[in-house]
Amino acid sequence: MIKFLHAADIHLDSPLRKLEAYEGAPVEEMRHATRRAFENMLELAVDERVDFVLIAGDLYDGDWKDYNTGLYLVSRLGKLREAKIPVFIVAGNHDALSKITRTLKLPEGVTMFPSNRAVTIALDDVGVAIHGRSFSTAVMKKNLARKYPEAIPGYFNIGLLHTSLNGREGHETYAPCSVDDLLNKGYDYWALGHAHQREIVHAQEPVIAFSGNTQGRHIRESGSRGCFLVSVDDTDKVSVNFRSLDVVRWEKITVDARGAENAFSVVDKFKAELQKLIEKNGSIPLIVRVEIEGSTPAHAELASDIERWANEVRSATIDASGGNACIEKVRVLTSYPTDASHLYFKEGPMGELNQYLDELVSDPDELIALGHLLDSLVKKMPPELRKNAESLNPGDPEWVARVIKQIKPLLMQRLLDRETS
Repeated sequence: MIKFLHAADIHLDSPLRKLEAYEGAPVEEMRHATRRAFENMLELAVDERVDFVLIAGDLYDGDWKDYNTGLYLVSRLGKLREAKIPVFIVAGNHDALSKITRTLKLPEGVTMFPSNRAVTIALDDVGVAIHGRSFSTAVMKKNLARKYPEAIPGYFNIGLLHTSLNGREGHETYAPCSVDDLLNKGYDYWALGHAHQREIVHAQEPVIAFSGNTQGRHIRESGSRGCFLVSVDDTDKVSVNFRSLDVVRWEKITVDARGAENAFSVVDKFKAELQKLIEKNGSIPLIVRVEIEGSTPAHAELASDIERWANEVRSATIDASGGNACIEKVRVLTSYPTDASHLYFKEGPMGELNQYLDELVSDPDELIALGHLLDSLVKKMPPELRKNAESLNPGDPEWVARVIKQIKPLLMQRLLDRETS
């Protein structure tokens, strides 16, 4: 029986920015989240008595001003040395940026694969051959897999590689290769890194897998994060089990507002979904993005005072979680019921404006033109506002259309209020 951990993309001490912007966020826990997730990995390795640990790149998160991160790493890896568990690492694109990675001597029992060529390390006592190569530069466009060594007969052969394969959404194309390139090597397992979403690319022999990152750092890295615990029986049958390591978790809730007669009913629906999420994740702190969508009579009430209802959602979160969850953002993406929208504004100038806005969101050319105007306004915003305006994207027609749909109820309601006052 062979047992090992496959981890990647630890991004040790990755700076988690703008934490204070999330009201009620567990700021201190998040600041040290990548370290605590790494420590969880070390504890798992010792508890499971694994034969070795594989780290498929991006152990670090780029260059650093001092050696504190590297010294922390060395001190913690001593736990595996004491347990006689060796560690094998390939440097990824973020590691290649770091001068510390290149100069700090790693402790006994930790092996960093060279960056000039792919080599094989044979673990004769367990019958395993590990093949790997590190990145020499942050931008690696070569197909590294093609020059990996041939499999050693009679050994369980593992390829350790930092790669985007043929492309992964949200990640640069580094060390590109195809699944066939990997299959042709005749290995038994490919331990991949670079893509932060865990994925079993090829489930049959050989197993080809991205373990994902060990700790989510923003909303695009939602859901549980961790590593793979891999077991190989005496017939070389491979079992891959995911083990969560993260200490703070990002999640998304989509609230279906259909059938809700008013905004408070929508908040109640959210609270029910949040309760399910809390039960699913146990005691781990959550940072949640909320998207409210669907055709609902509550649309005008929600969209005409988004700030008020976003805070109602935050209040419900505090109440339901006891402070163990907070809200990253609330997005209102609702619309009027299609069979009732004409009842709101059907005649006169208000009806014409309503019709114009409906036509505008379905005209790509008009959206692009409006986007140019909005872009010029964004550029005139004070620097302190532009710095915090990452969500503004006037160059994207879909974003412009979404904004029009969101502000339409507010605009129409204010015009109606002015007519009746």
